[in-house]
Amino acid sequence: MSAQTHIRDCLQGVMAYYTQNPDKALSSDKEAVAVIEDGLRVRAMGPDGQVLVCDMPKGLGGGATAPTPGWTMRAALANCEAVMIALRAAQLGIELARLEVRVASVSDDRGLLGMDDSKPAGPLNMTISVRIGAQGVPAETLQEIVAWAAKHSPVGEPLTRRIPTEHAVEIVTL
Repeated sequence: MSAQTHIRDCLQGVMAYYTQNPDKALSSDKEAVAVIEDGLRVRAMGPDGQVLVCDMPKGLGGGATAPTPGWTMRAALANCEAVMIALRAAQLGIELARLEVRVASVSDDRGLLGMDDSKPAGPLNMTISVRIGAQGVPAETLQEIVAWAAKHSPVGEPLTRRIPTEHAVEIVTL
């Protein structure tokens, strides 16, 4: 069985299950817990042993020993867009010969540093560039796959809307 067929079969099974059990589609996502290791080096851990380490550049007082959180956000977006494109292509029975997703952004670091509250702390904009090819598949179909992926990306879609966010703070007495 090809990877494409396996993906399509899995998707069909999950979609059939949720069609029959719509109440099972809503679930809590796995929590990430971050702790400072040293200086600005941070380790995020997941419940199944996942680990993501970030650090800040030396110019900001970090050790530059790992990617920055901003880069990991762009990498997560690039990965998610690629996965969703590949998932949709498999769902449609299209075997991709080429897929590359790049995510670039422009930021004004004065926002990150709190120097100017009129400047956002994160990127001012992002550009997602996709190189995609499939033998015998019209460009229009590939464009539709990329558009579908952008609309359904669990990383990219939330970046296009405001997500209700709350901060729960617990003060620890030492």
